[in-house]
Amino acid sequence: MDMTKTTDVPPPAPQPTADLKKSANRGATRAGDRVFLGLSRGSGILLLVIMAAIAVFLTYRASLAISKDHGNFLTTFEWNTNLVPPSFGIAVLAFGTVVSSVIAMALAVPVAVSIALFLTHYAPRRMSGPVAYVIDLLAAVPSIVYGLWGALILVPHLNGLFGWLDAYLGWTGIFSWQGGAPRSMLTVGILLAIMILPIITNVSREVFRQVPRMHEEAALALGATRWEVIRMSVLPFGRSGVISASMLGLGRALGETMAVATVLSPTFDIQTSLLDPGGGTFAQNIASKFGEATQDGRDALIASGLVLFVITLLVNGAARAIIARRKEYSGANA
Repeated sequence: MDMTKTTDVPPPAPQPTADLKKSANRGATRAGDRVFLGLSRGSGILLLVIMAAIAVFLTYRASLAISKDHGNFLTTFEWNTNLVPPSFGIAVLAFGTVVSSVIAMALAVPVAVSIALFLTHYAPRRMSGPVAYVIDLLAAVPSIVYGLWGALILVPHLNGLFGWLDAYLGWTGIFSWQGGAPRSMLTVGILLAIMILPIITNVSREVFRQVPRMHEEAALALGATRWEVIRMSVLPFGRSGVISASMLGLGRALGETMAVATVLSPTFDIQTSLLDPGGGTFAQNIASKFGEATQDGRDALIASGLVLFVITLLVNGAARAIIARRKEYSGANA
């Protein structure tokens, strides 16, 4: 009797036939695929070339202006390009741009996230659909329309709010009000918050919709309430998406032009109070001064635009970095 032990050897994996190999090769080298690959690659390269051309143009014109600047471009509280030599700086513009954007983000992000959560987890479908549609329409409204609404409706109705802030928080100095038309950085921040609210809401809503249903059902099975489900499952999953949505809104707030120019009374000084008129932003200053500027004045405005260009690139880069850290918020792994 043969007592030799035998081992089971797995059968060899099936090899692709010659027909399958030919079919795969034809698919990889098909004319339509080659055309699509070329168009896609060319589009990416063209975008990089355009961005590089913009950066080179801004840098060249900015260098011409800064070389003639009698003041310090970063710290001068003045913008007078008609002097010989000209004297201008971006200190006031940088301060106004950052402050107004921070106010807008502080007001818009909590409201936008709340609206997105309401539409995805609380509102009935009959209500969430029309409300989401209206929010989508608000995102497409031109900025000049927001500016006209702000100048004609918002500004006249802010006297009560400014008076209340001065009465109860004026002792801080940040909310002291000396009277006059409420055309200040706080007004700009409120208007920008209204403008970026639809963008942040739409993106956050789509992110919350991508939350895996199993996560929510598991939390409900463990006895969690609806708010606990949102706190433990929805918000952690969509955190990076909400941050990215906020970055998109911040990008629009930083570069907003006509709306800010319509509601702000610009001056080249920094006010300690958010309620006093004054200040300015990069985009507002470019829009208001470009038409009547001389050649040196336009170069100076282009130099300030270069700073805004760099800030915008940094904001977009930060948003992309956040998205790359956690790709699962898109729902691909759900």
